[in-house]
Amino acid sequence: MTRRVAISGMGAISAAGLGLDALWDAAREGRSAIGPIELPNATGNRVLIGGAIPGFDPARHIDETVLRTCDAYSQYALYASAEAIAMAGLQEPHLRSDRTAAILGTGVGGIGTLDAGCFHYYQGHKFDTFAVPKVMTSSGASQVSIVHGITGPTFAVSSACASGSQAIGMAAMMIKAGLIDRAVVGGAEACLTPATMRAWEYLRVLSPDACRPFSLGRTGMVIGEGAAMFVLEAGDALESRGGTALAWLVGYGTSSDARDMVQPDADGAARAVRAALGDAGLPPEAIGYINAHGTGTVLNDMTEAKALRDVFNDALDAIPVSSSKPIIGHALGAGGALELAITVQALREQVIPPHINCLEQDPKCPLRLQLDDPLPHSFDAALSNSFAFGGINSALIVAQAS
Repeated sequence: MTRRVAISGMGAISAAGLGLDALWDAAREGRSAIGPIELPNATGNRVLIGGAIPGFDPARHIDETVLRTCDAYSQYALYASAEAIAMAGLQEPHLRSDRTAAILGTGVGGIGTLDAGCFHYYQGHKFDTFAVPKVMTSSGASQVSIVHGITGPTFAVSSACASGSQAIGMAAMMIKAGLIDRAVVGGAEACLTPATMRAWEYLRVLSPDACRPFSLGRTGMVIGEGAAMFVLEAGDALESRGGTALAWLVGYGTSSDARDMVQPDADGAARAVRAALGDAGLPPEAIGYINAHGTGTVLNDMTEAKALRDVFNDALDAIPVSSSKPIIGHALGAGGALELAITVQALREQVIPPHINCLEQDPKCPLRLQLDDPLPHSFDAALSNSFAFGGINSALIVAQAS
């Protein structure tokens, strides 16, 4: 028999502010944290909005010797992991163990260090001595392992916008299989750099004003940054230390479209959702809330709506849906983790967070969008979707801790 997987701790840092409470408050209230961003040394950038983290001084939260080798994305992972570990009540013996893993999803790792380093290099300026350990995609996972003394499996998962979700799913699979007892896992990203933003502009997918998923008149996505980290534990390990589950991670599904690098496919997305439902042992009608991938691009929104209809059929008409990206932006490799944190909080408080910025719902996206206001709602399980460039799809299902 496989073991149940509990979520016993969560932490976050996002455009909404520092900490899980700031993230959830913004999501529950439908308060967008997207605004003007600063892009030092930018050349020709036209899109100057994003989901930047306000008021974060890493020196107040991270030791100076650690900061020397920390890109911003690693700093975010360390902040969120510290909050998650404290919430879970984990002590050193639980962390300093070969049965505890540190797993981090990230799309591009230390892209900020790379961007700044290349600028300085081509200007003939001094290069950052610690650029290599900062840039590494595995750097954030290693920093979490080092700072918290985690001696078990430590690695990064990099699958673009599905990275955080897949990392969480991989950790859950390892726990179920008995390879580990617990994991500090999530996603982190810091992509608000001049060259990165300009690259996204060239793909013609960035909105100059607002993220409006599933809405007529939508103009694209908005990039965000941050991290969300979780403590996942086997049910028996949690019980043995007297811990408490915030929710159960009951389902994980992943798939590949195997068709195109940038165009999504409804069939691939639907297969990931079906796999998550199968893993959870739940029928589609058991899902009481869907936190949609909902990027605000025309093709992505239509594809996700079709995939959900293919899976849920008429049951979809009764399931409230919202996207968190108008609140905090698309945090890429961290997006699935941040959105799962919102989904868990919605489940715990039995409230559907509102779907904001919708001018008029696109009839080609026939979903039950929870527009503008939070909705008190009784439900036992929720689905969070993450779909990535390269055709990588991931879906997570959480159930009430009762």
